[in-house]
Amino acid sequence: MTLLIVGGTGTLGRQVVRRAIDEGYTVRCLARSYRRAAFLKEWGAELVPGDLCEPETLKSALEGVTAVIDVATARPTDSLGIKQIDWKGKVSLIQAAKEAGVERFIFFSFLDAEKYPQVPLLEIKRCTELFLAESGLNYTILKPCGFFQGLIGQYAIPILDKQAVLVPGLSSAVAYMDTIDVAKFAVKALSVTETENRSFPVVGSKAWTAEEIIRLCERLSGKEAKITRTPTQVLRLFRQITRWFQWSWNVSDRLAFAEVLANGQSLQASMDETYQVFGIDPKEISSLETYMQEYFSRIMKKLKELEYEQEKLKKRKQRSNPFKPL
Repeated sequence: MTLLIVGGTGTLGRQVVRRAIDEGYTVRCLARSYRRAAFLKEWGAELVPGDLCEPETLKSALEGVTAVIDVATARPTDSLGIKQIDWKGKVSLIQAAKEAGVERFIFFSFLDAEKYPQVPLLEIKRCTELFLAESGLNYTILKPCGFFQGLIGQYAIPILDKQAVLVPGLSSAVAYMDTIDVAKFAVKALSVTETENRSFPVVGSKAWTAEEIIRLCERLSGKEAKITRTPTQVLRLFRQITRWFQWSWNVSDRLAFAEVLANGQSLQASMDETYQVFGIDPKEISSLETYMQEYFSRIMKKLKELEYEQEKLKKRKQRSNPFKPL
């Protein structure tokens, strides 16, 4: 089976590529930049030129493809916005996949996207779900709500660097999951017919608030966090300001999404049916405690090694200094 993975260079996308290759699939990745995607080729994926916003490039990329896994989404730094990439681009991809006779289409949406029509990205996700369901393709929609990897830059690194940790005024509990585990579900869906034409939550076993994550990081690092709270009203004001300028529309749309994590409503769902249908053992799924423990263990070890090397260098300089103080 030949897969076309769209968004393979992203945090989740690269794990989907790695998992698919490990499972023995022939993997093809849509690439706007060969330089940026070079590591995927080193892993064993084929790179094909293409861009969601250039529909004419999709036909050749889909030749001979059995299934598509779509992990792409607009980045805040992209020159094009969410509407161009996450809506128009996805519509073009779905239409091209239908014309190419693709047998399966795996799409990543967001948990409870339908509850947030005021958030551009989530409203587009909801509309894309409907468009995909009406396309005639055999589809599977996976709905995560957050990844462990994003918590490193948001909490762990600022705490280690003694920098401010930004916390919303009213923190929402989120059932984060490791992208490695999310990728398991995406690839497994290809071989489980019971997942066809259905949607599934793909979330962690526990929902964590910002305060709980901070306490976990403090305990594992032995350092105290410097917390700065950002009221929801401030986020909304800044979002309104960024809507005034076209170059900052992506930032504005992301701030709207940030409000979802600052409304106090929990983002979590039962995974019982998902585990049963996919045939995945919940014991195989990493917990946030384990993930953070492994991260801090590696970092603290490296810091100690760096301090040791710096101390050795300092002593060598002192011994070689001919002008030692009396």
